[in-house]
Amino acid sequence: MAVKVITDSTCDMPTELTEELGIRVVPVYVRFGDKVYRDGVDIQSDELYEMLTTSPHHPATSQPTPEDFTSVYREYCESVDGIISIHISSKVSGTYNSAMIAKKTMESRCPIEVIDSKFNSAGMAIIVMAAARMAQAGMDMVTIMEETRRAIGQVHMFGVFETMKYLARSGRISKAIVTAANILNVMPLLTFHEGEIARAGLVRSFSKGLDKIYQFIESKPNISELIIVHSAILEKAEAFRKRLGWLFPEEYIRIMKLGAGLGVHGGPGVLLIGLRQEE
Repeated sequence: MAVKVITDSTCDMPTELTEELGIRVVPVYVRFGDKVYRDGVDIQSDELYEMLTTSPHHPATSQPTPEDFTSVYREYCESVDGIISIHISSKVSGTYNSAMIAKKTMESRCPIEVIDSKFNSAGMAIIVMAAARMAQAGMDMVTIMEETRRAIGQVHMFGVFETMKYLARSGRISKAIVTAANILNVMPLLTFHEGEIARAGLVRSFSKGLDKIYQFIESKPNISELIIVHSAILEKAEAFRKRLGWLFPEEYIRIMKLGAGLGVHGGPGVLLIGLRQEE
């Protein structure tokens, strides 16, 4: 028996990677008018970006329900020693709370621990991957929990956007940041601070934002993991990976797509970078 790692689709990990690491993904929901899609199951990111430009409705998202998590936990409770469920920051989504409700329903059946990753996308993926690798190595639940929480403190994440309009519509970024960007004719470089999306600086252009991110990465020793996530700008993601190859082995820098669940809020033209800095 072993520990099962479960996450939600805002980790943006491709199916082949989650299957390789034995990770179960619970999808968030994307709503266009009265139609509801499961992120990564009924709708992929490429479809989403096309619908953003053609649909009369602006989409919304909703977290998995407690019943969704209960159903998944039930699948594994009889066959594993325990479940570690790692999710998008509770400051930006109700997913963590849904998982906690499900835990209370199911924890008499098997040990379940729910972890707030304090990130999404690239940052969250690094944390989930670390937990899954430990589970595959046969580590016990207590050790995986301790090491996963340590990993959360070692992760940094940054994002730069070609347009702010989707973030502004979504309400996932403070009005003060949007207002300042519009008044000054600049764009914010975004990061996570204590689980909340925060401004890491202001830049005049997308390329200047990448320069700032490069400088930050250049200043950090002992980087052990580096992930780039993009939305419909693969060429720019690949070019930035090549540039980062001066700092970190290029062949180990993963490029992943921003999934539909987060793409609703960022739109096309997003580049996110997540990294783990070991002690």
